[in-house]
Amino acid sequence: MVKRQVFFSFHFSNDVWRTGQIRNIGVIEAQPIFSDNGWEKVRLKSDTSIKSWIDSEMKRRSCLIVLIGSETASRKWIRYEIEQAWLQGKGIVGIYIHNLEDTQGKHSEKGTNPFNNFCVDKTFNYIVENDSPADSNEIKLNSICTTYNSDFYTSKFVYEDIKNNIERLIEEAIQIRNRYPK
Repeated sequence: MVKRQVFFSFHFSNDVWRTGQIRNIGVIEAQPIFSDNGWEKVRLKSDTSIKSWIDSEMKRRSCLIVLIGSETASRKWIRYEIEQAWLQGKGIVGIYIHNLEDTQGKHSEKGTNPFNNFCVDKTFNYIVENDSPADSNEIKLNSICTTYNSDFYTSKFVYEDIKNNIERLIEEAIQIRNRYPK
């Protein structure tokens, strides 16, 4: 399987540790993840600078992976990243990460699906709203916005589950997106 270039979308202050775990699985290539200092420098700049960084990084990626934590759905830049990925014809996949441990060994609350009540255009919203989960893991195999949530609660199991499925989820998201006009 081809090692895909992906863009991770996540709530930095809540989920950078969990994101690092997924990024280090080793089956995908991802944009550099900011250190605390790097993100602080960029976010203190203008919205234009942040958009420019996102746009620059997104250009080289084939898929957006939204790592869904407790507050992901409410984040302004995550909404922007989803919109840009769709408009640029990228695959889009959401993966719940609340059951992965943070640096203190704690889980977080399950967050709201960021694709719910999100409007980019009619096609995007039709796909998201008219597809139901294929199984209890909330895998939407026919949706541009695949979401994946493990029912198991140990961080080790969730990590292994994501590791075993992430390549397939990325490929499915890209294939689904390629069925629709860009």
